[in-house]
Amino acid sequence: MLKKIAAALAAVLLMPCVAAQAQPYPSKPIRFVLPFGAGSATDALARIVGQELEQMLGQPIIVVPKPGADGALAAGEVKRAAPDGYTFLFGTNSPLAVAPNLQKVPPYDVMADFTPVTYLGDNTFFIVAHPSLPASTLGELIAFARTSPKPVNYASGNTYALVSMAMLAANNRITLEAIRYKSEPDAMTDLLSGRVPLMNSTSTSALAHIKAGKLRALSTGFDERSPLLPEVPSLVEAGQRKLPISPWFALVGPAGLPSEIVAAMNKAMAAALAKPSVKEQMQRHGFAPKSSSPEALAAYMKDQLAVWKVALRDAGLEPQ
Repeated sequence: MLKKIAAALAAVLLMPCVAAQAQPYPSKPIRFVLPFGAGSATDALARIVGQELEQMLGQPIIVVPKPGADGALAAGEVKRAAPDGYTFLFGTNSPLAVAPNLQKVPPYDVMADFTPVTYLGDNTFFIVAHPSLPASTLGELIAFARTSPKPVNYASGNTYALVSMAMLAANNRITLEAIRYKSEPDAMTDLLSGRVPLMNSTSTSALAHIKAGKLRALSTGFDERSPLLPEVPSLVEAGQRKLPISPWFALVGPAGLPSEIVAAMNKAMAAALAKPSVKEQMQRHGFAPKSSSPEALAAYMKDQLAVWKVALRDAGLEPQ
């Protein structure tokens, strides 16, 4: 009799656990932790996608900016989160490929500490100058830097800006000095004020100011022109070699994320990125949305760790 009572009691105690496990995913709000601050391109894109996901999943998407340490602060928070599908890193190349290569003691192991979910796409950058800088083209900037008695400062709010400008300097044997910021909106504030004369900026931050005449666009950051500013020459047209790096976005969760949750979020994100209204909004920010399988993202992340390691070395940026 006592055994029967104990068995019945155990069954009653287990019922809440069974019920919890039976709840469909998701059953509560989902957090997207961002490596950059409010007003950044990452913030804008996460909110565009998040609004669509809320309609699909029936739960709020909470965007949590956590800038600092080249995205390592945000990545560290996601690394420490429970692998239950309610905390993701809406990440970029900064925390997922660059931060581990910029530190002598990496803050985490990208391939071991995170679960790849999906690639998200690529972003557009423009090399822009404050009107006080005596340069209207990239060639004029390089000529000015070669004769300047002191380094030309540039604002850096993310690792693509940092490394691409360092590579531009190395390729042309000029001296450009990075003024580093936690997030791009802070860097843009100082660029607009003239405290810093130069920046490689996302179109999210720069486009309106270029069109208003507050900044000059010297070139795109890439080997092709952008439809956002088709009159602005590409980096290659401006006489520069194509850079081996590019700015990209991806969604990852903590290590150990269950495969069914990975599959559910991958499917939902692919559907959101493919929706015409979402694509149109993202393209206005210079973003080219593109999803992938988790396996393809894992392979890409591994490759990018190696690519950025070489790029940092070629740019003369040593791990600190």
